Amino acid sequence: MNEEEERQGIEDFGSSVVHTERGTIHTLTIIGHIEGHQVMPPTAKTTKYEHVLPLLAMIEESDEIDGLLVLLNTVGGDIEAGLGIAEMIAGMTKPSASLVLGGGHSIGVPLAVAAKTSFIAPSAAMTIHPVRLSGTVIGVSQMFHYFERTQERILQFITEHSHMRREDFMRLMLETGELTGDVGSVIYGQEAVSLGLIDQVGGLADALACVYRQIEDRKEKQKDG
Repeated sequence: MNEEEERQGIEDFGSSVVHTERGTIHTLTIIGHIEGHQVMPPTAKTTKYEHVLPLLAMIEESDEIDGLLVLLNTVGGDIEAGLGIAEMIAGMTKPSASLVLGGGHSIGVPLAVAAKTSFIAPSAAMTIHPVRLSGTVIGVSQMFHYFERTQERILQFITEHSHMRREDFMRLMLETGELTGDVGSVIYGQEAVSLGLIDQVGGLADALACVYRQIEDRKEKQKDG
């Protein structure tokens, strides 16, 4: 990839490829609002799932890319799109790490825990709250059942890909005394690690070093195999 292609990749997809002697890492940024089937206003910062999904498939299949680093600073967004991206990251065999910078809120929580190892900056925040739906809501039992099932999908993914206990997540999600006029909780760097939601507090150098270690371990296993 030449310099012009690299620059265009950063502008179009918020991604770049770093080549070193230790390996080649593709860096992907997930920022702003996770855009789903509805197009956000042009003034909003968005991450478009139709861009990210094929990009992740390319990273997984590429012989030139050894690992993935995901940088997160997102307010959340579309549940289906966010979970789809998270499932793609979690299903990859390539070494991976995520780093929450600024915020990994709402549907950004499963995105943060999807990588093989997760990091959070000391000052970063994560908001945990129940599922919200916009648009027409029909007041019937089936609708409330849908809410419950959607919430369960998110909860199951998070508990399967982190060390956080289900009861702790539920408690934070249903907290009524922390968010003004809302239900839920905000947790920060070290607190997220103490709860088992995120693996380590760290910065960019820590996350990169982790991916390089995974790359080295993978190469050793392939050599022995």
